[in-house]
Amino acid sequence: MPKNSQIRYGGALHWTVSHKDGMGSMLRSRMRAAMAALTFLTVLWSGVATGDTPMPLRLGLVKFGTVAWEIDTIKRQGFDTAAGLDLRVVDLANPEAGKIALQAGAVDMIVSDWIWVSRQRGEDERIAFIPFSASVGAVMVPADSAASSLADLKGKRIGVAGGPLDKSWLLVRALAMKEHGFDPARDSRPVFAAAPLLNQQMQAGQLDAVLNYWPFAARLDALGFRRLLDVNGIAARLGVGAEMPAIGYVFREDWGRRNAEAVGAFFRATLRAKEVLRTTDAAWEPLRPLMRAEDEATFAALRAGYRAGIPSRWGAAEKEAADRLFAVVAELGGAELVGRGGRLADGTFWPGVSIPDGP
Repeated sequence: MPKNSQIRYGGALHWTVSHKDGMGSMLRSRMRAAMAALTFLTVLWSGVATGDTPMPLRLGLVKFGTVAWEIDTIKRQGFDTAAGLDLRVVDLANPEAGKIALQAGAVDMIVSDWIWVSRQRGEDERIAFIPFSASVGAVMVPADSAASSLADLKGKRIGVAGGPLDKSWLLVRALAMKEHGFDPARDSRPVFAAAPLLNQQMQAGQLDAVLNYWPFAARLDALGFRRLLDVNGIAARLGVGAEMPAIGYVFREDWGRRNAEAVGAFFRATLRAKEVLRTTDAAWEPLRPLMRAEDEATFAALRAGYRAGIPSRWGAAEKEAADRLFAVVAELGGAELVGRGGRLADGTFWPGVSIPDGP
């Protein structure tokens, strides 16, 4: 290059060439080609850098909840990193704190049920749902109980976790009315209390039966209590169709639209974690501190309960069944449970995700 030629770089790429000989035209041509190539590489490098930047996702989580087992597995196995996610866990005191955090924008995603999501949408809070688990709970009785069906619980003391509007309780009531002609809310003696307290009362012989969340039912399994009824199977007996996940990861729709790639990547990571936990006993060993199992029998029962709740399908049939099931609980729970709409709100289920075996 002639010694009085000059190349200058500024905030934008800027080239200035001065020359005195006949090489100027050729030099300008070569420089234009070089500049075009450099511009292309700059755009390419910029795209790579953007693609390599992990997608942030703040998940609000109750530390010792069952969802923590799945998330711990995702992070331990590196499924979040492989999916291009920067998955950050925000500890929550309880599920209600998660709902407040989500609505305030302090977290991007929490865990809840689709009935709550539908109610929020009916109140113009655009929340959406992707599935986590089909495990709900069970009606447990002592091993030596004479009860063989819900019919035998008429007039009996039944412990109920979650209160009078608990979805499992409403389904149990609907099934008792359909198959046995009585309403346990009126014709039995329900006792509403926190899940741990109900297990204690059950062990003390103060209850004839208890309807409890699945981890607490699993703990009673380990102590030798007997399952009278799994809530998971009630939908089919009510004639509403396919079994569907009751609990899922939920997020604001506007955030989901802005971060659709992150939603899909996260869902795929959860499916990978589920498969590991479904097939590999060794993957459960690091989870022992989170599970807080009192003994090996409880540990095994909790593992079996999680595995039983892994959704095998999530597609059109399950969403249609959810619509029919919603009508059942809405009839019993009323507006206090489902809100003003009285029907499953459009958009409750986030489109574009499915379980691989689903339609």
